[in-house]
Amino acid sequence: MIDEGVLAQIRTMVAEREWDQFHTPENLAKSITIEAAELLECFQWHRDADLSRVQGELADVLTYCCLLADKLDLDIGRIVLDKLQETRAKYPVDKARGRSTKHDRL
Repeated sequence: MIDEGVLAQIRTMVAEREWDQFHTPENLAKSITIEAAELLECFQWHRDADLSRVQGELADVLTYCCLLADKLDLDIGRIVLDKLQETRAKYPVDKARGRSTKHDRL
């Protein structure tokens, strides 16, 4: 799912700066959460957030997600497709269409 060229550039940037030593799964998970909070902050007081700021924060979240998946030797495309299959089973179209109800209450 992620372009291998993008992943290669992320790996190169990290290697050039010798940051891999800091990229434990725990630290990467923390970083995802921190960056996700910064993304949410873009929308804190208004719906129409600054798109360039949203783009930057979203890129940070995605970069850390890629790094975590890479660190754990997980295929991003595979885990997303597996999760979609699981979600489809939990939320059948005939019960979930147009609803935000949790699967155990459908």
